[in-house]
Amino acid sequence: EVQLAESGGGLVQPGGSLRLSCAASGDTSSSAAMSWVRQAPVKGLEWVALCNSAGEGTWYADSVKGRFTASIDSAKSTLSLGLNSLTTEDTAIYYCTSGGIWTFDHWGQGTLVTVSS
Repeated sequence: EVQLAESGGGLVQPGGSLRLSCAASGDTSSSAAMSWVRQAPVKGLEWVALCNSAGEGTWYADSVKGRFTASIDSAKSTLSLGLNSLTTEDTAIYYCTSGGIWTFDHWGQGTLVTVSS
């Protein structure tokens, strides 16, 4: 079993920046990838970014490409997400997930990012 704990959410003004972190524990060796998934108010889940656990690549949703930067430290079992040029459309609960490539088997509790003036 894998446990995931996100941190770093908060209130930020439009145009601002934030950095989220996710600490993984448990059987992390079974995870081939870690991802960020978000859920905006009254909307469905939206995949944001995926990092291959071997450090072989990172993929982004078109909605965040060029503004968000995801990185993984497999040795420390941590996943990060840098959020820049934030807009109100980025307001959401951000979840850290782990599992196979393009599968989201384990989820954290989420951290809330609110973009508002």
